[in-house]
Amino acid sequence: MKFTIRHEIRGRIRVHFETSRMSCRQADILAYYLENLPGVQQVKVYERTADAAVCYTGDRGALLQALRSFRYEKTEVPAQVLESSGRQLNAEYQEKLVGKVLLHLGKRFLLPAPVRALITGMNSLKYLRHGLRCLAGRRLEVPVLDATAIGASVLRGDTNTASNVMFLLDVGEILEEWTHKKSVGDLARSMSLQVGKVWQLREGQEILVPASQIQPGDTVVVRMGNVIPFDGAVTEGEGMVNQSSLTGESLPVRKTAGGYVYAGTALEEGELAIRVREVSGSTRYEKIVSMIEETEKLKSAMESRAEHLADRLVPYTFAGTILTGLLTRNVTKAVSVLMVDFSCALKLAMPLSVLSAIREAREYQITVKGGKYLEAAADADTIVFDKTGTLTKAQPTVKEVLTFGPHSPAEMLRVAACLEEHFPHSMAKAVVAAAKAQGLEHEEMHSQVNYIVAHGISSSIEGRKVVIGSHHFVFEDEKCTIREEYRDAFEQLPEEYSHLYLAADNVLEAVICIEDPLREEAAPVLRELRKAGFRKLVMMTGDSERTAAAIAARVGVDAYDSEVLPEDKARFVERERQAGHVVMMVGDGINDSPALSAANVGIAVSKGAEIAREIADITITRDSLEALVTLKHLSTRLMKRIQRNYRLIVAINTGLILLGVGGILQPSASALLHNASTLAISLESMRDLL
Repeated sequence: MKFTIRHEIRGRIRVHFETSRMSCRQADILAYYLENLPGVQQVKVYERTADAAVCYTGDRGALLQALRSFRYEKTEVPAQVLESSGRQLNAEYQEKLVGKVLLHLGKRFLLPAPVRALITGMNSLKYLRHGLRCLAGRRLEVPVLDATAIGASVLRGDTNTASNVMFLLDVGEILEEWTHKKSVGDLARSMSLQVGKVWQLREGQEILVPASQIQPGDTVVVRMGNVIPFDGAVTEGEGMVNQSSLTGESLPVRKTAGGYVYAGTALEEGELAIRVREVSGSTRYEKIVSMIEETEKLKSAMESRAEHLADRLVPYTFAGTILTGLLTRNVTKAVSVLMVDFSCALKLAMPLSVLSAIREAREYQITVKGGKYLEAAADADTIVFDKTGTLTKAQPTVKEVLTFGPHSPAEMLRVAACLEEHFPHSMAKAVVAAAKAQGLEHEEMHSQVNYIVAHGISSSIEGRKVVIGSHHFVFEDEKCTIREEYRDAFEQLPEEYSHLYLAADNVLEAVICIEDPLREEAAPVLRELRKAGFRKLVMMTGDSERTAAAIAARVGVDAYDSEVLPEDKARFVERERQAGHVVMMVGDGINDSPALSAANVGIAVSKGAEIAREIADITITRDSLEALVTLKHLSTRLMKRIQRNYRLIVAINTGLILLGVGGILQPSASALLHNASTLAISLESMRDLL
């Protein structure tokens, strides 16, 4: 594609593409293309001017060649990248804002005074109507105050003041709506379902197929711990479905044949066969947007308090106006008080602060499902970590298969993969990946598969009962034994690995050794979290005492617990909360879900189980624990910004009221300074925190 270089310094270049017009979609395609080039660190594409600014390292010539080779039609961009772009929305609201400013200035300087007065009077009717509606509902709230201030200015013939007040209120409304829509859209898209493959039921056989191949009328099988991928009717099976992401229900709902399930809800227990009705993701997206719009989920406690305080202050503003009028016998001074109120700034600046923080978190690959969770993250003093997939890497690998019977390691790995492929756990994925790497075919050869959370899997193959799982599950729950000739070998299992035990007919057949290396950043991140305000760092794991102690010593936690069950983690979190602590739980697996729900704020890390991401209040898609430090700093700074806004709003508006009562400021000046300060605080609240 043809372009010219507009500006260049070492490591940064700005180019202009020779095109008549660049649409928002084309700008998104270009940005995606440039961001994925080797050595490119940062990209900004300006669709209005058809420019692109690129920060890069490495070979300048290779970058220029890549720019020449770029073609819109030849660049494949994932659908979700284009769908989740806010570029079109930003362009629309920028045009609205510019249009509003130009229209206001045009009226002010180009129209004669009588025409301006007529237009102002007509525009004021909207605000008067809103105020009267509030009064009719016996509510003395902010719209009544706005209507009174505008109405008083019109009646006094001060149409310039009335026009300025309405202009600044309109600008504030556009800014709030813009930030709200952007934040809600980002949040809803992040909560929307991204399904890779599903188990389709064909002629009694389960086949793993891409979700994109599923059509309405097909039947899919969903097992415990997975998110339901499509809307549909249950044809067989029984399960407990967590629908909190759509309905807000705190308890799972029992579903049986004839029941209906929705995409994005999580199957906590059981197994369901579902006849698909809807395959489009739009229904889920629309439901989530409606849920967010209609509930208080986005609001933090401080935000709600600001909103309620704003309405409670309205009667005091009216009382101050009347009292000033009675004491001074001066209508101008009384109206000056009316033009200044605390509520406008409180109701606008606080939500913008929270919504902007949620938007900013997205830039760091952190999805926050509501402002109250940022507040909880700021207040959290205790953090609880799961070990596997959280403090350790989410990509465990099979290092060795040790047999304790007549079968070969390959045969044992094949059987293990056949059982494990149905369940979303990092260890299970490691087994399936190892079988695939060795070219081992593992078609369905078992009967009903039962998954026991935090324990293992039980099934039947060729008439033999087969179990795979933890030491506790295989030897204590299932009472499996070891052949005498293999006892010495069993005692010498390599200690540096985690172990999966495979047994048939209550006799151990194999041990799968899995390497689960510690994340390089784990220890430094925990030190940073302690500096950021956490007073207690805890690790909980289902692993053995020996493994847990070794990991705990390396990462530097204050306490740890080993061989714990999901309910043990949840009980620990509840005890900490009852003791007065604000608890953050970080996990990735099905067995972490109860604790994620029990915590003040539950965080699911990247590549975790779908149900964990669904239940969690915050999800981190960045494959690094450093995002936790970012989250803590972001949430702490948000709370400081909100507190600072409180102080600024009180100080500025109190000063304006005193200046108005003292006769130093006229009503028009009071209104202008009040609304200008509100707008300035709101714009400041939209700036990045980090």
